[in-house]
Amino acid sequence: MEPIRAVLIDIDGVLTVSWKRLPGTVAAMERLRAAGLRLALVTNNTSRTRAAIAARLADLGFPVGAGDVLTAPAATAAYLREHYPGARCLLLNSGDVRDDLPGVPLVDEGDAEGDADVVVLGGAGAEFGYEALNRVFRQLQRGARLVSMHRNLYWRSEGGLDLDTGAFLEGLEKASRTEAEVTGKPAPAFFASALAHVGVDASEALMVGDDIESDVLAAQRSGITGVLVRTGKYLPETHRAASGTPDHVLGSFADLPALLLTGSGT
Repeated sequence: MEPIRAVLIDIDGVLTVSWKRLPGTVAAMERLRAAGLRLALVTNNTSRTRAAIAARLADLGFPVGAGDVLTAPAATAAYLREHYPGARCLLLNSGDVRDDLPGVPLVDEGDAEGDADVVVLGGAGAEFGYEALNRVFRQLQRGARLVSMHRNLYWRSEGGLDLDTGAFLEGLEKASRTEAEVTGKPAPAFFASALAHVGVDASEALMVGDDIESDVLAAQRSGITGVLVRTGKYLPETHRAASGTPDHVLGSFADLPALLLTGSGT
């Protein structure tokens, strides 16, 4: 392995599940920080702002601040400001992330039947009902562009695997004959932003995640070392059917210091 100077870390399923910390994760992060590694928490979480995520993790004992967190909503805001400046955006998302969307004009819920230039999909939840999805579909029929913060099919909660945006996004794409522009993981631009944030080249970075396609293999396509952990949404059958092979597979994030600092691990 090339010398690693920075670690990109997914949150849900890697550090926590349903905001309960996984065993050994706080101690592992403390060891990485003590070793001088640069850390960035890169997440497709769309239900909380960067500040709220950092505060919740700090309450759980993780040594992180808002500046350590990179979210799909923040990346989406940057994308919209660059590619669709001033566009009226209809946001469908579970959770309030408006504070991470500065400079993005949002269509108010009461004006949702008015024309939008861009439809923006965040994370799925109770808000993704028939009426809301059909409103999105009608906007796409009128010519609105489709931007999605991610296309994850599912995520793990305390109750098991729950559907996420990707399960609805594919249907919207087919029905409207359009293709979504994805701004979070696995988009290459998202990883490029993360590398710029930690100030290292791809060959000096490592990405650890529980989603083999969106986290690990997507990072590897950007030249980043990929580490898959067997926690969170990890499923053996998904691992076997994946489109590629992770550079490393670990039992959990707690095993990462042994891989990076002592050279042991798989």
